[in-house]
Amino acid sequence: MRVSAIPSGRRTKWAVLVFWIGLLAVAGIFSGKFDDVVKNEVGTFLPKNAESTQALELAKRFTPDVSSAVVLYERDGGAVTAADQAVAREDARRFAGLAHVTAPVVGPVVAKDGRAIEIVVPIESGGTGETGAGEIEAAVKQMRSVLHSHPGLTTHVTGPAGYAADQADAFSGADKSLLLLTIAIVVVILLFTYRSPVLWIAPLICVGVALVVAQATIYLFARYGDLTVKGDTGFILTVLVFGAGTDYALLLIARYREELRRYEDRHEAMAVALRRAGPAILGSGVTLGLSLLCFLVAELNSTKSVGPALAIGVASALAAMTTLFPALLVVLGRWVFWPVRPAFGSPEPPRRGPWAWIGRVVSRRPRVTWIGTSVVLGVLALGLIGFTADNMRLKDSFTSKPEAVTGEQAMALHFPAGGGDPVQIIGAAGAAGPLRSAAAATPGIADVTAPVVKDGHVHLEGTLTAASNSEAAFATVDRLRDAVHAVPGGQAKVGGGNAVNLDYKRAAEHDRTLLVPLVLVVVGLIIGVLLRALVAPLVLLGTVVLSFGAALGVSALTFRHVFGFAGTDPAIPLWIFVFLIALGVDYNIFLMTRVHEESKAHGTRQGALRGLKATGGVITSAGVVLAGTFTALATLPLVFAAEIGFAVAFGVLLDTFVVRSVLVTALTYDIGRRMWWPSALSREERGSELEENPPHTLAPR
Repeated sequence: MRVSAIPSGRRTKWAVLVFWIGLLAVAGIFSGKFDDVVKNEVGTFLPKNAESTQALELAKRFTPDVSSAVVLYERDGGAVTAADQAVAREDARRFAGLAHVTAPVVGPVVAKDGRAIEIVVPIESGGTGETGAGEIEAAVKQMRSVLHSHPGLTTHVTGPAGYAADQADAFSGADKSLLLLTIAIVVVILLFTYRSPVLWIAPLICVGVALVVAQATIYLFARYGDLTVKGDTGFILTVLVFGAGTDYALLLIARYREELRRYEDRHEAMAVALRRAGPAILGSGVTLGLSLLCFLVAELNSTKSVGPALAIGVASALAAMTTLFPALLVVLGRWVFWPVRPAFGSPEPPRRGPWAWIGRVVSRRPRVTWIGTSVVLGVLALGLIGFTADNMRLKDSFTSKPEAVTGEQAMALHFPAGGGDPVQIIGAAGAAGPLRSAAAATPGIADVTAPVVKDGHVHLEGTLTAASNSEAAFATVDRLRDAVHAVPGGQAKVGGGNAVNLDYKRAAEHDRTLLVPLVLVVVGLIIGVLLRALVAPLVLLGTVVLSFGAALGVSALTFRHVFGFAGTDPAIPLWIFVFLIALGVDYNIFLMTRVHEESKAHGTRQGALRGLKATGGVITSAGVVLAGTFTALATLPLVFAAEIGFAVAFGVLLDTFVVRSVLVTALTYDIGRRMWWPSALSREERGSELEENPPHTLAPR
């Protein structure tokens, strides 16, 4: 029995359904615990060999894992009063009594300009996951409740703990709202595509099952293996599984509907549809999955772990849409297509739509078409001039202005800009004096605390004059590291928030340099195996790289001049690259496997036109679905989500409507059968009269 006949067999389809129902029952137990394994602590995403990671581990000898909340008081219209200072002292006493505030509260400290008061409250975070985030959020919420009761004073809670609380608030309930929005987008697009009140239910059920199974699998790997799950993994997982899974469903439905007109037995029609569409769907899923698995060689632990987690999601979607989905369609029968049921023996709908017209236009002047299209895409890519993804300050990471942002801006007016986020120096106890002197003499360091010695190590903290996570702050960290590393016997490590972000930035740059060519090689090899050619993979890779450059160029301009974003996280270009390359190749695989099939009977040039007409509608629908699901990310109040959502959505639409339909078709038509070199198809001359005739004679009349 062929593998394609298992989900569509008269008896085996029931076995497939029973298997997935049982799997869903088990997976449902574990998928609900997905949030329990989420980790957001610094040590989980930095490389283990990063200096800031080592400093973080050493710092635990002196203090528990804490996150500082910086409380700021401003008197409306003037200098703070003695009564204001008394209020701050009373608040400091109350804050010290809050749960998880274990280290001494620092302050109140009056600013040199006399217009503000500062208190620093260390909150023990518990280290990882929702527990740590929950402790910080609860403490900050209590502090803000106390502060908002002071008339005449403007108060803020900012600093690392304030930002952590605002980020937790931004994510609160977002997973459910994002899921509901994604479902709504998919339903609307499927209803518009098929104009059937029933058909959309089947793919939606199967994609939902795939998501539950993926979450359960990721939970088990995180709970009992070495997989780290970040807070944003769940959001991207939802969008990716729904987008990719629905794409696979659309491709299979289109082929199944074709075969239902040719075969009276729906079981046989599905078996043929799976056999013919299966390689494209499998190639698409494997391409995306292996591209994500390339992240295993990344330096950043966050990238190294998120890639495999998303690959699990892709594998789950691929498995569900090639087994559960076809079995469910066969069980439901032809009526699921109501009101336009594909009856046995009914003629194929005439393909005289926009894709046939595009094919005719391309066939008249293919070379002019692909050169002109490439030039336009190249011009769009010029938007990358001046674009950098090397820093994202915390205050710029929100699409709105929560209290932590306004508090940091207010604090910078009265105190040293880096006061709420000091650098940490941990070294050998015997070099405490020289280390303190070296740190104090470093340009950009406002002051250094007295040494604290414990277990043969010394702990110091330095206040930066520059704003946290700015380029000036990073330069100060580099100077400080050079200074303390030069102390004989000091064995010093420099950590703290600014050092963490500097190491993160450099690791992200390393990962981009390593992973971009690796992903291209993997994608090229998969296309070569699918099409049994060398020329086609090189051509298709060139088109998707050009498409990526154009999409990122337009996105960069949009980020700066439309959305007004101040920066881009260093890891975002890599994520956009992988999604656009792997997903862009998906549509090329869908198209070119059909062109390859048609070329065997009609020659490559006619095969290109026939393949475009046959797949144009379904690929366009798939692109719109995928773009719609990624657009849902833009509803989150975080810049990284908005940037990924916009760039991927725009890139997918550009690839669907321009690159795949115009550029790839024109290149295939112009290159002809040499596209399949060195396979036998490059030497065969089926449809040779069409192959050798001048392009203008090939246009359908």
